[in-house]
Amino acid sequence: MTAIAVTIAGSDSGGGAGIQADLKAFSALGVYGASVITAVTAQNTRGVSAVEDISPTVVAAQIDAVFSDLAVGAVKIGMVSRRETIGVIAAGLKRYGRLAVIDPVMVATSGDHLMRSDAVATLKEELLPLALVLTPNLPEAALLTGRPIAETEAEVARQAEILLKLGARSVLMKGGHAKGKDAIDIFYSGEGVLILSRPRIETSNDHGTGCTLSAAIASGLAKGMPIDDAVVAAKAYLHAALVAADGLTIGQGNGPVHHFHHWWGNDKGRAPRLRT
Repeated sequence: MTAIAVTIAGSDSGGGAGIQADLKAFSALGVYGASVITAVTAQNTRGVSAVEDISPTVVAAQIDAVFSDLAVGAVKIGMVSRRETIGVIAAGLKRYGRLAVIDPVMVATSGDHLMRSDAVATLKEELLPLALVLTPNLPEAALLTGRPIAETEAEVARQAEILLKLGARSVLMKGGHAKGKDAIDIFYSGEGVLILSRPRIETSNDHGTGCTLSAAIASGLAKGMPIDDAVVAAKAYLHAALVAADGLTIGQGNGPVHHFHHWWGNDKGRAPRLRT
């Protein structure tokens, strides 16, 4: 059976994050991608200049269209900026008996705020209990828990504990905003703690890293991987996409990671020759 994942998120007109990044990650990892678009952004590598939300009615209609027809193996949720939109997404997941990989996108890499303040409480109340995996970075975890940004492993663990108590089945605390030569993510679940460490990659092409990681986790789940294995594989995929990112010349600001590093761009931009 074909592995299928659906992304519920906003559109990035620059193609580096959001729906576009998710669909690229799905495809690169051998998963068919479907989508439910929650918002349209006017965005490029230099920032976000406009955001227009899709009506909750149309978001709900997209959910019904996808889930009533496709054998969806995993769900990833990204940018949801309005409380009304969060409500219809939560209702849709409950209607189809689904949990999701939730990337609580609140602030873009550029610093632009992407979630309205009144939506944060609704996210915590309605979506977190439907999170199979929650993937906040340290600033997002701080916003969700009402605590300062974690600076020690003990505080990271404390915030993860709070998020688990809010209903998430597991939490991947992303350490990309922390300091140090290694980028360390820590996965917390009822089964224990898993530390994922990779050398930090110095690149300005890091747009869409959070979207890509959560989409890669969903890809693994869609293919039937256990959660721990899906998280480990996703971390490895993102690391390779960051290593290859400087092989891309996209825009004048923070460019995207290289989702298709395995397929093209490693030989001076030429695609690999396919067997016939």
